[in-house]
Amino acid sequence: MRDSSYNDRVLYVILLSMKHGEKLSEPIIREHVSFLRNLEEKGQLVLCGPFLDYKGGMVIIKAESMDEARRVAESDPFVSSGLESYEIRRLEVSNEDNNHLGMG
Repeated sequence: MRDSSYNDRVLYVILLSMKHGEKLSEPIIREHVSFLRNLEEKGQLVLCGPFLDYKGGMVIIKAESMDEARRVAESDPFVSSGLESYEIRRLEVSNEDNNHLGMG
């Protein structure tokens, strides 16, 4: 299901960082996966996964605004439990229309 209100040119990158000394339990991991599945069902999830060389991960979503992206990040069980912190970055998707892929 795709919501046409999302801007296809701007995505929100939620960078998750494990707080020092914290450990993730199986129940909180299951809650996080359920949260991601819900984002997928709503058409908001673009890409997600853990980093292999850093304690944390990344969730890329579609959102109408930075405020909405912040609400999504703060609803993630990893964040709401206090186990992980987050940062959000806005990403403009490169394409021919915005000349990011043009040759000159």
